Amino acid sequence: MPGTRTDRQLAGAAAEDAACAHLLAAGCQLLARNVGFRVGELDLVMREVNTIVFVEVRMRRDDRFGGAAASIDAGKRRKVARAAQAWLAAHPRMAQSPCRFDVVAVEGSHCEWLRNAFTMDDL
Repeated sequence: MPGTRTDRQLAGAAAEDAACAHLLAAGCQLLARNVGFRVGELDLVMREVNTIVFVEVRMRRDDRFGGAAASIDAGKRRKVARAAQAWLAAHPRMAQSPCRFDVVAVEGSHCEWLRNAFTMDDL
């Protein structure tokens, strides 16, 4: 059936909902969600005061393989960084704002917000 989402997709969407709610409750403003570019996808784009925050949401059911935060390898970081560059190019008024890359690791019902999880220098 077209449009039917798998259990994994539903769980991922629920994790993004939880992460977004967590960041909104902490005072961030949502700028964009699930933005796709040829070079990659951004889960959440938030603003915290004057900083543009590109947020990768990761979910794991358990930590047998290192937990959610450990699942972001160098290739994923590069894709997120390229997508962030594309987003900034599409939003030139925000391109001069300070930016950072955060991760929200969702494990069960717990959200862990990792600010400055990686930088462009890490790539």
